[in-house]
Amino acid sequence: MKKVGIIMGSDSDLPVVEKAINVLKDFSIPYEVHIYSAHRTPEQARAFALGARENGFGVFICAAGMAAHLAGAIAANTTIPVIGIPIKCSLDGLDALLSTVQMPSGIPVATVAINGAANAAFLAAEIISLSDDELAQKLDAKRKADAEAVLAKDANVAKQYN
Repeated sequence: MKKVGIIMGSDSDLPVVEKAINVLKDFSIPYEVHIYSAHRTPEQARAFALGARENGFGVFICAAGMAAHLAGAIAANTTIPVIGIPIKCSLDGLDALLSTVQMPSGIPVATVAINGAANAAFLAAEIISLSDDELAQKLDAKRKADAEAVLAKDANVAKQYN
């Protein structure tokens, strides 16, 4: 199974990023976590992206706030899919969201909601499941369990109010 590379611009992003880590753990998806800055350690971020395919990575999750150029900097140096998590730091995270989502043609970054780390991990899992049938089955089972939980809540509400 391919690994997920999780990169954050600062250790202050870790409380958000941990939600992605927990999802990956739940699905037994291998991952590595690193702190690289698009602005303070651009050479290290670039080297990590350039060597990713050879090192077994299948997708990146990049979390950054404010200028939030990390996902774009990684995407500029690899054709491995990149998922950006805009981190809420200033301007309610809108600055990070716009910095992450506004990529030039040919250098895509899939972008989730502000602080949307869990969905970033679910999307990474879906990407990896394209070549892993066992993981695909786990994702299908999770969706089914989630649907059953909603229907159980619906039945309880209907019983109480209808």
